[in-house]
Amino acid sequence: MKIITKAALLGTAVILSACAAKTVTQPIRQIAVMTEESLAADNKVDQLITGFAFEYVRLTLEAGTHEAEWVDAYYGPEDLQSRATKSPRSKESLLADIKILIARIDAEVLQKETRADVLQRASALRGMLVAADTRMRMLSGEKFKFDDEAKGQFATVPQLKTLSHYDAILARLETEIPGTGPLATRVDAFNERYVIPKERLKPVFDAAIAECRKRTAQHMTLPNDESFVMEFVTGKPWSGYNYYKGNYKSLIQINTDLPIRISRAVDLGCHEGYPGHHVLNLMIESKLARGKSWSEFTVNPLYSPQSVVSEGSANYGIDLAFSPAERLAFERDVLYPLAGLDPKTAEAFWKLQQATEALSGARLTIAKLYLDGEIDRAKALELTQKYQLLSPKRAEQQVGFTDHYRSYVINYGWGKELVKGYIERGNPDKVERWRRMEKILSEPVLPADLAAQ
Repeated sequence: MKIITKAALLGTAVILSACAAKTVTQPIRQIAVMTEESLAADNKVDQLITGFAFEYVRLTLEAGTHEAEWVDAYYGPEDLQSRATKSPRSKESLLADIKILIARIDAEVLQKETRADVLQRASALRGMLVAADTRMRMLSGEKFKFDDEAKGQFATVPQLKTLSHYDAILARLETEIPGTGPLATRVDAFNERYVIPKERLKPVFDAAIAECRKRTAQHMTLPNDESFVMEFVTGKPWSGYNYYKGNYKSLIQINTDLPIRISRAVDLGCHEGYPGHHVLNLMIESKLARGKSWSEFTVNPLYSPQSVVSEGSANYGIDLAFSPAERLAFERDVLYPLAGLDPKTAEAFWKLQQATEALSGARLTIAKLYLDGEIDRAKALELTQKYQLLSPKRAEQQVGFTDHYRSYVINYGWGKELVKGYIERGNPDKVERWRRMEKILSEPVLPADLAAQ
């Protein structure tokens, strides 16, 4: 969804060379020639990548006119957005110009530059352009297999287990979960005892987000004027969403289409807020868009390698902020009373959540089978109920998310695995884990960087 703020970032108009600024409405082929003629010899690569970044922003804003959700957030100069979308290029023209940019970054930066920070920036920019190329081809009707779609948009392919791997987990749970009838029905009925009454949602979520923020602020320095607004909404394919507004402000929306269970308060408080999406976005704005005047980070496309880091760190951030014992204690002693639930039953619910966590990877396996056409939607719903232990309505919401966002689903579970592997490599202490978390939230990071030894 397109988001624009009225305040332009300090320095993020990129104060480009006069040449680049004058060519906003000209095709990229002309920009390439004019930029070459105006570059100073001593910082040619720096000016080149600045120009490429500017053109990437313009391409992204124009692409957003072809798909409403393409631009997830934009907080750069309003006049650039206005000019870019007033008469956008066609899909075909955008595709051609995206390919030219990729080729120029390869030939004029990546094959010549040796400075690590410039290579890191150029590689990240190239990854975002490859994602734009893939997404635009999808919008133009090209069909991709699940792995190819994931690789093109997110620069990674998840390592998935077959559904047979999860059968042993289901068999164990069959003996551990009391009651009669199908396992999914028994689990769902148990979970429904822990629904937060609608009239208590706000105080519960307020308390959860405040605790997530307090724990994050103990390890990261947050801007004094950062804040968010929270809303409860309906009619969405997701359970929660952070709309970053720029200037360290977010709108966090929580979907109430289905009853919200007590476990989701901390989950969403960390994921959408602290140290999740809100913190990642304000770190990028502070460190990259403002601090380095890297204009490519004033726009956030929904489909890009950054989404792997964004969703993966938001999910891992839950475990970083709360150890298992700390989370159980906080929910039992603070959230349960606010929700009007019996604190004495908190441990039983917690144990069930832990027991079923091992099934989470099945969601990606089912999504791949479904999107590759190996199973139809009815079978995807059936398998989702079985392997995710969901009611028909909750299974419908989960498959509906896959219908809408397709391979984006990899960014949650697989993204978390990549982030966890990077942050916990070598078994560092808590201080170092938070330091590594802040590093990947405030630098241009590709999935391959997380996996690198």
